[in-house]
Amino acid sequence: MAGSYLRPDIFRGRTALVTGGGTGLGLEVSRALAALGARVAIASRDAAHHTAFLREAEAAGWTARADVLDVRDARATRRVVDAVAAGFDGLDLLVANAAGNFVRPALRLPPRAWQSVIDIALSGVFYSAQAAARVMGESGRGGAIATIVAPYAWSGCPGVVHSAAAKAGVLALTYTLAAEWAPLGIRVNAVAPGPFTSEGAGDRLWPSTEMENRVREQIPAGRFGTAREVADAVLYLLSPAAAYVSGACLTIDGGWWLGKGLFGAGEVETVRRRQRGE
Repeated sequence: MAGSYLRPDIFRGRTALVTGGGTGLGLEVSRALAALGARVAIASRDAAHHTAFLREAEAAGWTARADVLDVRDARATRRVVDAVAAGFDGLDLLVANAAGNFVRPALRLPPRAWQSVIDIALSGVFYSAQAAARVMGESGRGGAIATIVAPYAWSGCPGVVHSAAAKAGVLALTYTLAAEWAPLGIRVNAVAPGPFTSEGAGDRLWPSTEMENRVREQIPAGRFGTAREVADAVLYLLSPAAAYVSGACLTIDGGWWLGKGLFGAGEVETVRRRQRGE
């Protein structure tokens, strides 16, 4: 399980809210937070996504809850945050993980599809962070917020202009709120995962084996990441181990955003040998 490198009770007495916390990366983070002592609330649009985490929480004796929430609705988001804080003695940690993405050429992207992704992946992150920060600030305890961006927030990536624009906005939001909310004792950081294995991601982003292999070939490390590796980065930024870290973006992508350059990692030695006549 993610977070095994942290002290087993490091989040004991803390309350965490994870949007999109019932599937994929969100579920990995939610499980780890609960296993490390936190009271964990998850929220997503589909109640069916809550089942796995709630069953695991009941079996493990974790303190957990789940709320149906569309983060595009600012009022509903504030109601859920307030309910979590009221039921769990405050709110200390937020993982703004809810997002939406799919591949579509920019010239064929309908306005409604553009707006939907921007509303979920950018506006939804702000609504969640704003509501959480109000609670954290009023409590006097401060807190930690982790946002999820992507390396193409700064590099760009054909086919996902809607998500790239949203994630770029979230990165700017992360930096801005880290500075603005520091006096409240609130840390705000981002994690930028590259391609990683996650439930449903492949169907949306690399739906064929050929496409999956092409994506993998772009990664200098030669492999996809795992949800656990990304979750470990999120947990670090939420933990007391990162108490002096705010306004940071931790990239977890095996060197993907750097590009392979003129030659791939395995080709450099071949070129060198040819130059030497070997």
